[in-house]
Amino acid sequence: MTSTTITTPIGPITVCVDDDGAVTSVLFGEPDVPMPTSDASDAAARQLSEYFAGDRTDFDLDLAPSGTDFQRKVWTALSQIPYGTTESYGQLALRIGQPTASRAVGLANGRNPIAIVVPCHRVIGSSGTLTGYAGGLERKRWLLEHERVWQDVLPAR
Repeated sequence: MTSTTITTPIGPITVCVDDDGAVTSVLFGEPDVPMPTSDASDAAARQLSEYFAGDRTDFDLDLAPSGTDFQRKVWTALSQIPYGTTESYGQLALRIGQPTASRAVGLANGRNPIAIVVPCHRVIGSSGTLTGYAGGLERKRWLLEHERVWQDVLPAR
């Protein structure tokens, strides 16, 4: 396991990569225990830096999140939400073929280990409001404003 930490407008972000070069997590903050860096973790961090600079709208990374089959199904669906758009928990549940599972989708969304790259921040409440985000609502608001979505709906700071 290797990692690289970058400085971003929403605080430090650490990307962790397994021995095969696949991203296992993108976390807010710095690791508790320093890990070595690698070409793969540096490359993933570079793509995140490009995202924050406004030069990248999608990612080209091998991903290896650890989770249940249902969680991975939700995370795959999250990855299909285009940059600059949002989707409600209910819409996401419908899209994965489980229209009554919006709460379970919300729980899986909250356990997404690969923040930003797997864009859980693009999921909002059915009324267009910002709802829970593991990284905090201020980060979610920043990410959505960065992608220029729902600026007229987002509550004032």
